Amino acid sequence: MDNKNSTILTDKQEMQLRKPIDDYIGKIQSKIDNLRAEGTDRIIFLQNNISTTKKDRTLSKGEKDKKIAEDMAALEKAKAVESKNKDEVSKLISDAEAYLKMHFDKDYYQPIRENCVSAKEEAKDKYQAKVAKLKQEHQENISKLSDHQEIKDENYVYKNRLFDAKMGLEKDLQQIKDRKHAAYTYKYHLLDLLRMSKFTFMETRAQKWENYKYTFNRRAFLLQNGLYIAIILIFIMLCIITPIIKDSPLLTYNNVLNILQQASPRMFLALGVAGLILLTGTDLSIGRMVGMGITTATIIMHQGINTGSVFGHVFDFTSLPIGIRVIFALFMCIVLCTFFTAIAGFFTAKFKMHPFISTMANMLVIFGLVTYATKGVSFGAIEPVIPNMIIPKINGFPTIILWAAAAIAIVWFIWNKTTFGKNLYAVGGNPEAASVSGISVFKVTVGAFVLAGILYGFGSWLECARMVGSGSATYGQGWEMDAIAACVVGGVSFTGGIGKISGVVAGVFIFTALTYSLTILGIDTNLQFVFSGIIILISVTLDCLKYVQKK
Repeated sequence: MDNKNSTILTDKQEMQLRKPIDDYIGKIQSKIDNLRAEGTDRIIFLQNNISTTKKDRTLSKGEKDKKIAEDMAALEKAKAVESKNKDEVSKLISDAEAYLKMHFDKDYYQPIRENCVSAKEEAKDKYQAKVAKLKQEHQENISKLSDHQEIKDENYVYKNRLFDAKMGLEKDLQQIKDRKHAAYTYKYHLLDLLRMSKFTFMETRAQKWENYKYTFNRRAFLLQNGLYIAIILIFIMLCIITPIIKDSPLLTYNNVLNILQQASPRMFLALGVAGLILLTGTDLSIGRMVGMGITTATIIMHQGINTGSVFGHVFDFTSLPIGIRVIFALFMCIVLCTFFTAIAGFFTAKFKMHPFISTMANMLVIFGLVTYATKGVSFGAIEPVIPNMIIPKINGFPTIILWAAAAIAIVWFIWNKTTFGKNLYAVGGNPEAASVSGISVFKVTVGAFVLAGILYGFGSWLECARMVGSGSATYGQGWEMDAIAACVVGGVSFTGGIGKISGVVAGVFIFTALTYSLTILGIDTNLQFVFSGIIILISVTLDCLKYVQKK
């Protein structure tokens, strides 16, 4: 600070506070480094050397074996040295840790922390004084002016000076924040050197919490989590209102299970379309895919001979064993859904057609075919033993939830641990750059649609088991909006290349829980669409604001 009477510590004074710690820990670190030189450090060097030799294609097999044998012999000697010095190194580390525990916070960090508080107050006082001075000068200048343009220019200059003063305050506050953060993390820097980057669980959590506080930005936090906070508050309000209106609590074990059970088939649909949104696309045919899938599954797993016909033919699968019918129904659901999504994917990738158009065409074709083939009739119930085979309840727990959990785990693995998943993010973020880097945009796009089709097939098959059949062409109408909305609420951005599986899961649960809660309260279905529409609008608005902020 410029004030000569300031009590704020200078950099030199701060270094003097830290000097005893640096001297004590430095001596110990020097001893440890000497003990590690021919032991631990040598082991790391030799292990890297062996790994490099194994990958070296310029060497013959005999040369590789000879070099590796020499390094292995040296490695054994280094391990012996490490083992010999292990106790002494551990003792020195314990000594250093005990000293840090006793002196670091008391003699260094706390004084710096308290000094930062004083520095903040001084910076704010300096800012207030600056503002007051600018205001006084502005009023004096205004009093001397009479021309309208000159007054306007003076107001403009005054506004800029206030802005500069505000920027100066923010700069000072950031420097103080940096100073405090650097003082806090210095302890972990010393521990990092002593232990070679090995921290306890609590130390790791403490560092993460400190980094979160250091990088926290209120505006960014509200843009990222504002909608979740609002929905949680709405849900809390519903939990308070429901016992008053319906004389029964909303948040019960059975209600939670019902929400999870209803969310499970929808999870498959949301996970499928999330990959397409990641590519800046969408899928309007999800609801019709569900109708086609559940109709197909009901026909195959129908209780007795089918009561309806397909293109005039009445199917009878009762001669097949139940297990075969269940597997065949799943197979057909996946094949049909994947067939249509692959078509949409092909037109999208090959002809650069927007997924809105290709999937809308799919939606119309599927609905038209299924309605024409079945005359729009419902096919009744499936064999009553099938739901207990696929999604049995164990002590009241619906195992359909486990199917959804497995889907989440598999898709998470695909997105985060496979080359296809990395390429998915790359193509979604910048298809031109991805293409230049050697990624096949065509294969990735079609692959995303195929993966979506597989998930839609699974989801419709599970929904058939959950609802015990009742398949018809109209079943699933509007489900595409729920799936897309869940992804958007979960943070999967339509700008492409941005999104997490955890967000998709959260979005599905949020929408299912909200719909379930409003249904229990007796809110009209049409009004529920209004709530959903408002949530989607706010979600996309926040997403657009985040995108604009990055730009």
